[in-house]
Amino acid sequence: MPTGAVRSAPAALSPRIRLAPSAPQSNMNASSASTRYHPLAIGTHWLTLLLLVAVYALIELRGIFPKGSDAREAMKTWHDMLGLTVFALVVLRLALRTTFSAPHIVPAPPPWQQRLASAMHLALYAFLVVMPLLGWLTLSAKGKPIPWFGLQLPALLDADKALGKRLEDVHEVIGNIGFALIGLHAAAALFHHYVMRDNTLRLMAPWLGRRGDDSPRS
Repeated sequence: MPTGAVRSAPAALSPRIRLAPSAPQSNMNASSASTRYHPLAIGTHWLTLLLLVAVYALIELRGIFPKGSDAREAMKTWHDMLGLTVFALVVLRLALRTTFSAPHIVPAPPPWQQRLASAMHLALYAFLVVMPLLGWLTLSAKGKPIPWFGLQLPALLDADKALGKRLEDVHEVIGNIGFALIGLHAAAALFHHYVMRDNTLRLMAPWLGRRGDDSPRS
């Protein structure tokens, strides 16, 4: 879930690459690549957000239907399936983070903001991993099926209703913490965009356009 995180990007081309006389075009491509996230990173970021909105909405709005009704059970099932999809997606996002370097934030934020952003990203990724796993463990302990778009996933625990209730309580608490994390993450992005006036939000939302000072500084 995209923001004030800063990771080092390559400062120069590989020594084995020699610039041809038509270097301006190569430099332009390199500059473009360093001023935005990889398209896969952008796509998975916003898809994660959409899934989280759906996951929260399904579980919070299930009360509009009576207990035991087909509609209420369907909402719970979709909550579970989309939550597990978030888990699969975060694995892909972590792989992308290790494969592609993050672009520069311009102008560079102060060191304390960089440290805070790193801590926020760590907390968000921990949340995105722990929450679906807790849901999976809860269903397992309650002895319930674990559906995922036509598949039945294996139980991770033996049936234990008391344990299942405790896991469900922890799942709910962390879900509330997740609300706060997502809200802070969004607020930080807006702060960078409207107060700091840097390119943090535009790195993950390129459709917002670029300002003249978005190119990395040497």
